[in-house]
Amino acid sequence: MRETRLDLDDFVLPLFVGPEPLANSELAGMARHSVETLGAEADELVRLGVKAVILFGIPDEKDEEGSGAWDDDGIVQRALRELQGRDLVLITDVCLCEYTSHGHCGIVGDGEEIDNDATLELLSRTARSHVEAGAHVVAPSDMMDGRVGAIREDLPDTPIIAYSAKYASAFYGPFREAAESAPAFGDRRGYQMDPANVREALRECEQDVAEGADVLMIKPALPYLDVIRAARERFDLPLAAYNVSGEYAMVKAAAAKGFLDERQAALESLTAIKRAGADFVVSYWTKELASWL
Repeated sequence: MRETRLDLDDFVLPLFVGPEPLANSELAGMARHSVETLGAEADELVRLGVKAVILFGIPDEKDEEGSGAWDDDGIVQRALRELQGRDLVLITDVCLCEYTSHGHCGIVGDGEEIDNDATLELLSRTARSHVEAGAHVVAPSDMMDGRVGAIREDLPDTPIIAYSAKYASAFYGPFREAAESAPAFGDRRGYQMDPANVREALRECEQDVAEGADVLMIKPALPYLDVIRAARERFDLPLAAYNVSGEYAMVKAAAAKGFLDERQAALESLTAIKRAGADFVVSYWTKELASWL
């Protein structure tokens, strides 16, 4: 009689890759791997039945443009080559924030404003370099207007997961620490969405559909279940949701205090995301789900 079921096939595990491994004692799902340790982790994921990963890179050096994002010998490019031949769908995050010295997702223009149009070429160049290194799917997360169209024009045959409605949220904190991507000044409200808006989210989704996205994503997931439902009712494309680091960290912290059972709380949270209408979920619990399910 159960209406909504969790299946490991419907989950994507984020993986952080940096110059060297870096443990995270409190949030194990957000530990960093090096290219050298990534292969063993991937083998373990395949053994457990995990089907897909999304890669986030932390480079050795950063600059104003984020040039490490499209470097042929960049951290994600090397990670992709290391992961070839394994039974995993390889998705890459396409954004500049991990690679820029200022931590923003685009080129900074006059007055510390983000130059949307100048950023598009760099995002497209990054996506192409990922595909040439072995990525199966690219996922632009920057929220620049027009970036799906720019990537689609350059990569007509590559699946694109568009972060279509990415909100300027307080729930990204642990990720920004793991990925070293916090802005050095200001915030990202100039290009990420106002948490109060849902009709705007649907307009953003419409734009990405028109530009050639294959999948729409809502981020974060749990505070925006109504947005997931609204997108599900409006669009026929596959719908993804990102169960973000703050959502994960809150349950971990509460469980560590004995306030709740982590497994049950995680399963309930993930079921809610699926029930709202997500076809698949990016979650730091994906590896643990392999044993829970």
